[in-house]
Amino acid sequence: MYESAAYTAETRGVRVKVQPSYLAGRSNPDEGLWVWAYQIEIVNLTGVPVQLKSRHWIITDATGREEVVIGDGVVGEQPVIAPGDSHSYASGCPLPTPSGSMRGSYVMETPDGERFEAEIPAFSLDVPGARTLN
Repeated sequence: MYESAAYTAETRGVRVKVQPSYLAGRSNPDEGLWVWAYQIEIVNLTGVPVQLKSRHWIITDATGREEVVIGDGVVGEQPVIAPGDSHSYASGCPLPTPSGSMRGSYVMETPDGERFEAEIPAFSLDVPGARTLN
């Protein structure tokens, strides 16, 4: 596993930090498969609880092909994050190219039913030593 830099974005007091890692042991470049894991930490810096209702990802490979993933919660959960607390989870992404990127957002909901999108920062998925996408 090769970790790269962490990426951070903050929207309305919700901070999202992403730490991607290349999984060489799960990748098979000879068959056109490169696999990454990523660790997400969502920190609630607001004064009220927020619940993560849904996710929206845009995954782009090195050829520019995009895949959109939309769904409820994250890894089967719709966590409520208390003020000052955080929620962390890990997931992964296979690509047909040795580099790519991901970006997206979470729909968060406050106790009074207000919803807003918290940005997931754009981050690179690059095999160590491969070209970096901008």
